[in-house]
Amino acid sequence: MTDAPASILVVDDDPINRMLLSRELEAQGHRVATVDDGLAALEALRADRFDIVLLDVLMPRLDGYDTLARIEDDERLRNVPVIMVSALEDMESVVRCIEMGAADYLPKPFDPVLLRARINGCLTTKRLRDLERRYLEQERERVRGLFARFVPEAVVDDVLAHADEDLRLGGKRRMATVLISDLRGFTPFAESRPPEVVIEALNRYLSGMSEVILGRGGTLTCFMGDGIMAAFGVPIEQPDHADRALEAAREMAGGALQAFNAWLRDEGIGEAFRMGVGLSSGPVMAGNVGSERRLEYTAIGDTTNTAARLEAMTKETPHTVLMSDSTRSMLTREVSDLVHVDTRRVRGRRAPVHVWSVESMSPAVASSARQS
Repeated sequence: MTDAPASILVVDDDPINRMLLSRELEAQGHRVATVDDGLAALEALRADRFDIVLLDVLMPRLDGYDTLARIEDDERLRNVPVIMVSALEDMESVVRCIEMGAADYLPKPFDPVLLRARINGCLTTKRLRDLERRYLEQERERVRGLFARFVPEAVVDDVLAHADEDLRLGGKRRMATVLISDLRGFTPFAESRPPEVVIEALNRYLSGMSEVILGRGGTLTCFMGDGIMAAFGVPIEQPDHADRALEAAREMAGGALQAFNAWLRDEGIGEAFRMGVGLSSGPVMAGNVGSERRLEYTAIGDTTNTAARLEAMTKETPHTVLMSDSTRSMLTREVSDLVHVDTRRVRGRRAPVHVWSVESMSPAVASSARQS
């Protein structure tokens, strides 16, 4: 009795061969089904699950060659090991079948000891492959779940399709728009309230802003306390990444912030917050960074640094959203309310940066929106 019983399909047009193989395999503890030609074998394989197929080479209707070819062409069946059964003098046919994808061969007349060895060898290989396949499927689902938290659900499969064999995204140089936002006055708010209230408010704020970013096709790269960093145009290319980022910034600093502030007032937690948003477009290096135990997808480079500097500049100006001239030049759709703010020197850059904003995010408009 074998330690690893299996389900085996015997395919042979000779009834004596089928009987002898079946008896020996059943004596070894396996479950055996028999058919007399290739067409019947394909029907049986599609109707039931088998661990191994013993396939004769010479048969009527559909011979072993064509049967093996159809098994290899069928995505549902190609993982089932096929052992070819052939006379010793027909080794040329055996070699041809091995080249086509057969796992092994068994000479006629068969030897019980060799039969056991061939079956156990194929079973061991198949079960190791099944374990590996299950592991890869589980790992892919794990990685899918990871990226589903940072990129829109609709593009998760595209992200994984661009991943390499170990399911990690390699670093790529891409044109993108980076958005960095910060909530004004959150630190003193947090210091004067119970931790559970602070966490509830922070989660509420981050959830609302994340929905806006993901809804515009952006990728969340990290949360920095109440700060958010997102990138548009990575990991999936987006020709309109600048437009998407600007639309997200408008909604974040507009309707989404108003909704969060209304919730604060309704809950009696605090007064209205302001926020600052910086946008910059250009080349970034995007990919996973970290260690084997913890990875984060991020976008780094001068573009990211400039977005961070512009966000910080909103503290010094009355404008909620500031964008670099590179973002303005990469917009693919007309924006009627762009306003030139100033030409500023940005730390880390030699040349000054032309800084732009949008009129709807100006103090007068924002104040009118808050009062309405």
